Amino acid sequence: MAEPVTIRLTNSRTRKKEVFEPLDPANVRLYLCGPTVYDRAHLGNARPVIVFDVLQRLLRHVYGENSVTYVRNFTDVDDKINAEARRRREAGAEGTLKELIRERTAETIRWYHDDMDALGAARPDHEPRATDYIPQMQAMIADLIGKGHAYEAEGHVLFDVRSYPAYGQLSGRSVDDMIAGARVEVAPFKRDPMDFVLWKPSSDEEPGWDSPWGRGRPGWHIECSAMSDALLMKDPEHDKSFDIHGGGIDLMFPHHENEIAQSCCANPDGKFARVWLHNEMLQVEGKKMSKSLGNFFTVRDLLDQGIPGEVIRYVFLMTHYRNPMDWTAEKVREAKHTLTKWYRQSGLSTSTQPYQPVVDALVDDLNTHEALAQCHALSNGGDFPALRGSLTFLGLMGDAIPGWARVPGFSDAETGVVRDILWQRSRARERQDYATADRLRDGLKKAGVIVRDVADGEPEFEKTPEFDVNVLDQVQADQ
Repeated sequence: MAEPVTIRLTNSRTRKKEVFEPLDPANVRLYLCGPTVYDRAHLGNARPVIVFDVLQRLLRHVYGENSVTYVRNFTDVDDKINAEARRRREAGAEGTLKELIRERTAETIRWYHDDMDALGAARPDHEPRATDYIPQMQAMIADLIGKGHAYEAEGHVLFDVRSYPAYGQLSGRSVDDMIAGARVEVAPFKRDPMDFVLWKPSSDEEPGWDSPWGRGRPGWHIECSAMSDALLMKDPEHDKSFDIHGGGIDLMFPHHENEIAQSCCANPDGKFARVWLHNEMLQVEGKKMSKSLGNFFTVRDLLDQGIPGEVIRYVFLMTHYRNPMDWTAEKVREAKHTLTKWYRQSGLSTSTQPYQPVVDALVDDLNTHEALAQCHALSNGGDFPALRGSLTFLGLMGDAIPGWARVPGFSDAETGVVRDILWQRSRARERQDYATADRLRDGLKKAGVIVRDVADGEPEFEKTPEFDVNVLDQVQADQ
């Protein structure tokens, strides 16, 4: 009987690497804060998506394909969305503000799906839109008011931060420290500068819903609390808790801090999320990504430049999620070169099982850097079926060799045969069996394949007019 797999994850709340023990191994539940859908996803938005995609793949491998419930939301009611709709209207777009908002959010969700699909990220089990959960948000707000954790003021409902003594534990700061160091929205109706909005009034042209506090719309933080409660905390045996919540480190405060306060006050017997996972920020060529520096780009910008989605994903996996990541042109070149070699080596293998050391790397706090190192070892050792299974497990390989990784003029099958012969020639050279190495070289030449050895790289090859696939197959069979 196989020994149980132990997963260790760094919990942001405790700041420790801990053994992960799911509340229910038959239903491991995780929530990732998704995008506010007003524009294209930039490169930094993609990092938590890839981190959680690797995580859910690992959890399904360990606990079973149908034993994971993964939720990632869409925030489709937000002031940024309203502002974008107004900008489009001022630029001449036809329609009311509400119509332009609906059009923009639907369009942006399509873009997001296309871009994340291109990065090999599987769709979550649930992708709730905030606007579909307004009743649940209103019910949670009313409950918080009834329990003395929220108050109504001038058409707004605000959360009373001082009513929750544990506020600040996630980010490790006291409320007074936060006030001193943070930019907070000053409003005369707030009891405390740190109190945050649960409900706000809407004008006639803005999205709005009738409520006990007047026509309005929810604040950002209550959205995730209500959606995670509705989709992940249905089981009373688990005290209104679920397993893992995460996102970028920039969401730790105030968004995740506020989610904890709301949810734990609404459900005082629960723990909300038991493990918090946060990825570090992204830089470009050593500098913070920003429009002012001219180094800001979206995932679609990179795809349109001809950088394959697998290459973008590989660059992300090169850096541990808890370390700052630096996107560089050199890493892109390295990723494309490596993936091209791996596709050509293992593209015809049929294994779907990952190499155990690759799994071992991921169970140690999602160490994707080490997982890739193990893939390099498989490539160098010639275990192409295990390499194929591991790359599929990491989301780096699809069912067919993409056009950018193919050798011009060769079918995938022919490429696989040539690569196998070249690998055998390389192993013969390593053991100083030069007679076998020469025989394989001469066999390729006889089959009409010209080989060029490249320093510090895989040999390159091309067809001649005399190419004969039957001779090529015979050379492989005679090894």
